[in-house]
Amino acid sequence: MICPYCSSLRDKVIDSRMSKEGDVIRRRRHCLDCDRRFTTYERIDDVPFMVVKKDRRRERFDRQKVLQGLLRACEKRPVTVPQMQAIVDLAETLATESGDRECKSSAIGELVMRELRRLDRVAYVRYASVYRDFQGEDEFVQEIRRLHLGR
Repeated sequence: MICPYCSSLRDKVIDSRMSKEGDVIRRRRHCLDCDRRFTTYERIDDVPFMVVKKDRRRERFDRQKVLQGLLRACEKRPVTVPQMQAIVDLAETLATESGDRECKSSAIGELVMRELRRLDRVAYVRYASVYRDFQGEDEFVQEIRRLHLGR
């Protein structure tokens, strides 16, 4: 913590207390360089992680929404719930590790498709058909050909 008096980074905590509401921790600190005391407050960062949609709208990252898409794509397929949850965990990690608390929906969609392609190609084509908004059977056939050729 930077000392407000001398800008030193060397200090020690001499007292910590939680607020009555439990949402803030108050810390008394002692600067080891200038020998002065100061107070800091710690608060949980509750700014949501946002997903930027294709039309540039922003909405909160929703694990349940990703899982619902996977459940639909994997219906009657040999993909287990723990495997789907692992994909959702990867998507959440992608969203939470973005530096500006925003992640493009396309990055999440591509990650989900990559993982499904590895696990089950039928589930992959189902997910891709919705994600890429296939308009006809030609697009299904093209995607299946790409899968077959390994592209």
